[in-house]
Amino acid sequence: AVVSSRVHGESRKDKKQQLYLCFCVATLTSTEMSGVEAHQEYIQSKINPVLEELVTAVLMERPADPVSFMVNWLANHAGIAAPKVSSSSGSGLTPAEKRELENLRTEVARLRNYVDELEGKIAGGSRASTLVEPPTKAESDSEAESVEAEDDYVDELPELPKTYNTRKPRTSVSAEAYGQFNQKGAFTPRVIAKTEEQKQRIISCISEAFMFSGLEEHDRDVVINAMEERTFGPGETVINQGDDGDNLYVVDSGELEVYKKFAEGDPKLVKEYSMGDAFGELALLYNCPRAATVKTRTPAVLWSLDRETFNHIVKDAASKKRALHERFLESVELLSSMEQYERSKIADALQTKHFKEGEHIVREGEAGDTFYIIEEGEAYATKSLEAGAAPVEVMQYKPGGYFGELALLKNEPRAANVIAKTACKCVSLDRKSFKRLLGRMEDILKRNASRYELVHKTNA
Repeated sequence: AVVSSRVHGESRKDKKQQLYLCFCVATLTSTEMSGVEAHQEYIQSKINPVLEELVTAVLMERPADPVSFMVNWLANHAGIAAPKVSSSSGSGLTPAEKRELENLRTEVARLRNYVDELEGKIAGGSRASTLVEPPTKAESDSEAESVEAEDDYVDELPELPKTYNTRKPRTSVSAEAYGQFNQKGAFTPRVIAKTEEQKQRIISCISEAFMFSGLEEHDRDVVINAMEERTFGPGETVINQGDDGDNLYVVDSGELEVYKKFAEGDPKLVKEYSMGDAFGELALLYNCPRAATVKTRTPAVLWSLDRETFNHIVKDAASKKRALHERFLESVELLSSMEQYERSKIADALQTKHFKEGEHIVREGEAGDTFYIIEEGEAYATKSLEAGAAPVEVMQYKPGGYFGELALLKNEPRAANVIAKTACKCVSLDRKSFKRLLGRMEDILKRNASRYELVHKTNA
């Protein structure tokens, strides 16, 4: 019963082992029984305490080589010298220990070379005072702390140089920041004399460039006057990757190639430019080095625009235009359910167009690729209700009113004329921008399109 209770109380043994032990105990004689009890007593009093400590140590350390760890632990526990497990090759060590061993060997080799060098200098007659011993770790730490302390102390801030505001652009990629340290002074645009023929050429060029499309007439004239004509022969470099940039270029004539050098290999052709294309604006917008190299493939005529005019006219005009459009779009009933972020995306894509009193904005029967919203002024729509009959007025538009969506939604010709009743300023979206930005409102637009049918029936 005693043995049975001990067997059942031994929670660390498997059930099968417990049953087997019970069977063995049941077949023992009284003499053998006393021997078993003696073994049990020895295990409990002598072996188990040691094993428990050993297992605890193994679980705490979790060594990669548990056998070597246990051998060393038992040797330390017994107070005897631990047997050598590792050899000169480092066998039996963990990967981390092997790396540490290799680092130590490298450091020993470096110090040996240093000693040999010093001995050579001494043998050659060099003065002992010229020899500098390698610093210890403690000395290195002390020196580092001293340097940090010196860095933390500033005696007096130097004055900014007089040329600070005219310095070259920073190499970091960030927009130009203005404040007390970098004030935006009064701007006087430069004027370079041009013939009327040259001005018309510039107008034709910049009308094709997206960044100039939103300029008001006055701002456009300032840009035209500030542009300078530059001519290049075939194979010449206009801008070079990595250089600072102070000019933007618009292609008047000729063909150019854009090459970009990546981390490895020769520069690769990534783009081509022709009449109406503009390049070099990134260096002005973000104050960063040129991102690529542009070379002429044929003789080319370019118009260059300086940094100051670009920042004060083109960039500022774009910001003001966006703010004005965002405020205007908030008042358009059609867009009232849109999020602010969605309206801002539309504001970026809007193009401004001006129409004189009596001028047709759209004509009945023509292909339609533009959606219009009236920003200023009034307009009215006319339509021929019968074949051969004179058009009659069917609708009026005021600021916030929109038209032109039917041709885009149904991919059909214009269903009516829209004529400026007064001088009108409209904002417009092309077909691609319309689908991308107003696609989710297509159901609302189609539902609102029923108003045209109602007007048609009323007039009929």
